[in-house]
Amino acid sequence: MTRVPPATKTPYVSTYLGNRFYPTEPRIDRVAIEDIAHGLAFQCRFNGQTCQFYSVAQHSLIVASLVPPELKLAALLHDAAEAYLGDMVKPLKNILPSFALIEDQVTQIIAAEFGLNFDPYAPIKAADLTALATEKRDLMPYSVEKWAYLEGIVPLPQAIQPLAPFEAKSAFLAEFNRLAGQPRA
Repeated sequence: MTRVPPATKTPYVSTYLGNRFYPTEPRIDRVAIEDIAHGLAFQCRFNGQTCQFYSVAQHSLIVASLVPPELKLAALLHDAAEAYLGDMVKPLKNILPSFALIEDQVTQIIAAEFGLNFDPYAPIKAADLTALATEKRDLMPYSVEKWAYLEGIVPLPQAIQPLAPFEAKSAFLAEFNRLAGQPRA
């Protein structure tokens, strides 16, 4: 009988570009916008329970399109921590407060790296909810129950056309590069 050696504990997660994210500290060797764009573009929203693949990167692009110019970069990166932590579904986030703390710390690391201020968050949250209502309508046709936090939120008039991961990544990077030199809050 062959014995399998115990798994080596690796305290980090490797990123697309080979950087390291240490979730228990939390710490990121080098925050790279390409790691963020890649991670978000290859993550499907709603734990993959959509009728088509729809990425967190495309969601972020929609949110950014709905806020005033000075908040667009912050809106684009409002879910950037998910590139390192994954897109955890809301019911799990609600029962795992320690995850929320780690997510907040990672968000602060990203904000510091890109000189962002997430304090004027109300307009970003409103845009996030509009995007969510639109996503539920267009990408979750069998989810017919009401979501209480979407009460009174009007979806966008146009239907979402999901992008393939590399298209979403390219669009995300292009928007980041366009916004990075503009004034923001």
